[in-house]
Amino acid sequence: MAEQKTNVMRLLTQKKIKYTAHEYEHGDAAVDGLTAAELIGVPADKVFKTLVTRGASKGVYVFVVPVAKELELKKAAKAVGEKSIAMIHVSELLGLTGYVRGGCSPLGMKKQYPTVIHSTAEGLDSIVVSAGKIGFQVELDPLELIKLTRAKFADIVAED
Repeated sequence: MAEQKTNVMRLLTQKKIKYTAHEYEHGDAAVDGLTAAELIGVPADKVFKTLVTRGASKGVYVFVVPVAKELELKKAAKAVGEKSIAMIHVSELLGLTGYVRGGCSPLGMKKQYPTVIHSTAEGLDSIVVSAGKIGFQVELDPLELIKLTRAKFADIVAED
């Protein structure tokens, strides 16, 4: 495949942030994060999914969690100072973020929403997130992701 650059990759290049692009075959539909990790040959604990939620105040929040974990809504609400939060409906995703399900990245959204990255990322030298298009991922230093998204680390996943 010829190398394609997504808007996320262009943003990282523009900001002079080192990243590694990963591309995988996906057919007509998005694949789950564990399958994506396997297809790009990266351990699943380094691959993170981007989830978009709405708080009781109607504010929109972005959570970045390991693909093998589930977002704990109570912990997530506490991390952003909300009484409660809920996942947004998939039909709202494109309008709010500019991304489709399976291609949602914490970088380059239409608007910068408050973002929280699960605390396990803090101890990793790199993590992989969507590059904003199904079949494309970027691997970068989680501290760079924190700076770019003005995010914070917090424990936001359900216990196994």
